[in-house]
Amino acid sequence: MGGRGCHVADLSGRRFDIEITRTWDDQPAGSCTRLTLGVAPPHLVVEVDAPWHADPPPPPPAGSTPSLWEWEVVELMLLGDEDRYLELEFGPHGHYLVLALHGRRNVVAQGHAMDYEAGRRGDRWTGRALVPLTWIPEGPTRLNAFAIHGQGPGRAYLAWRPPGGERPDFHRLDAFGPLP
Repeated sequence: MGGRGCHVADLSGRRFDIEITRTWDDQPAGSCTRLTLGVAPPHLVVEVDAPWHADPPPPPPAGSTPSLWEWEVVELMLLGDEDRYLELEFGPHGHYLVLALHGRRNVVAQGHAMDYEAGRRGDRWTGRALVPLTWIPEGPTRLNAFAIHGQGPGRAYLAWRPPGGERPDFHRLDAFGPLP
């Protein structure tokens, strides 16, 4: 996925939290989804702590799942040089999706296996993923994170850095924020 070698010096030895507390159009979400990122070579460790909305699971068994964004999900996107970015999606039932993109919405690789586990505790769910550092685009400097849940007209789209616009669009790279 990476190929050119990634530079994660900005992340090495650091651990930081990203809190998703706003809707895509910058309104208070009324809840908090937290992603914790840290580097433990050879992996980026991503931990999810999110409200449990009891959405049904996707039909396939847990693991890599196409179109996971259509279900209850938390997403992390890491933007590197030349508009290369990695989209990581995590679900509360053990499903995940990995997409490598080059240019807005231009998927160049997908379906990679990842070490991911998820579980529920009361009204929250947690997940933990080990993402190979070689998957991260070279020069990661910006990111964004999202949480999606609900069905039909009640579907909610939340964002760390709200992209705004006329409808939810999480591939607005100009809305990504700098690494914390």
